[in-house]
Amino acid sequence: MTAPAQLAPAGRPGRRGPRPQPAPPLTHLETLEAEAAHIFREVAGEFDRSTLLFSGGKDSIVMLHVALKAFAPAPLPFSLLHVDTGHNFPEVIAYRDRIVEKHSLRLDVASVQSYIDDGTLQERPDGTRNPLQTVPLLDAIRDGRFGAVFGGGRRDEEKARAKERVFSLRDEFGAWEPRRQRPELWQLYNGHHRPGEHFRVFPLSNWTELDVWQYIEHEGIELPQIYFAHWREVFRRDGMWLAPGDWGGPRDDESLCERRVRYRTVGDMSCTGAIDSSASTVGEVIAEIAASRVTERGASRADDRLSEAAMEDRKREGYF
Repeated sequence: MTAPAQLAPAGRPGRRGPRPQPAPPLTHLETLEAEAAHIFREVAGEFDRSTLLFSGGKDSIVMLHVALKAFAPAPLPFSLLHVDTGHNFPEVIAYRDRIVEKHSLRLDVASVQSYIDDGTLQERPDGTRNPLQTVPLLDAIRDGRFGAVFGGGRRDEEKARAKERVFSLRDEFGAWEPRRQRPELWQLYNGHHRPGEHFRVFPLSNWTELDVWQYIEHEGIELPQIYFAHWREVFRRDGMWLAPGDWGGPRDDESLCERRVRYRTVGDMSCTGAIDSSASTVGEVIAEIAASRVTERGASRADDRLSEAAMEDRKREGYF
C-alpha cells in the first residue's frame, strides 16, 4: 500500500515551484475584441442558424476578422449575407468576392434589382435604393430561418443605433420596438424568442469609428482602396460629393469635377458621399478621424439627413 502523502509541518511551507506571474491587463482594443468574440460564441452556442451581414464595408470587414479569430482553427459556424442594392461601388464588390474566396466562405446575396425586375419593389424618384433593402433582407432572414443576424452597427454612428442592445429583438415582421428590448447586465444576453421572431446582434456595439480604424491598423487588415484618398470624378448634391453612376447622377444642372477624396462609409452610391481628404494611409486616416467632430453617417450618408428620426423609422420597418 502506498503511504499517504505527508503534509508539511505547520509554519513550514511545502516545496513549490515559482509563483505564476499575473497576466498583463488587456489593452483597450484587446478588450473590445474579446467582448466581440464572446458575443459571436454566445450566438453560435445558443442559435441553430445565424448569418453575418457582409457588404465589404470596414465595419463588416472588422466583424468578420474577429469572427474568424473567435472560431479558429475551426471554420465559421455561420454564412454571410449581403443585401445588394445594385448601386454598390464596384471596387467594394470586388473586395467582397475576393475575401469570400480567400476564406472559403458561403455568401448569400439578396438582390434589390431582382425585386425591382419582378415588380415587387419600385424605383424611388431620387434613385436611392437604401430604403428598398428592407424587404429583401426580411425575406432572406425568413427563407434562411435565421434566429440571429450579425450586423456591424455601432452606437456612435447615429441616434437610433445608440438605443440598441447587443441582442436586438425583432418581431415576426422584422420590426424593432425599443420598449421590448431587454436589459443586458454583466454581459448576459437573453436569446429567447418566439417562433417567427429573431435577433439582430451587434458585436461592435461598444466600438467607435476611431476604435475600428485603430484595430485595422493593429491587425494589418486589408481594406478596399475606396477608404483612402484617391482622385475621383464627383459632383455636388445636397452638400455632398457623389460619384456618377447608372443610378441617376449627375443631373443636367450638376457638373462633374475631379477631386481627391475618400469615403468614411460605403453603401449605395446614390446616397453615400465622399469627403475631401489627403489621408492615403491608415495612420493618416486615424489622425483625420481623431480631429473630426462629425460622425461618419452625418458627414456622408444622405439618407440619414431626411429627418431626425430617419434611421429609427426604417428600423421600425425592419431595416438594420
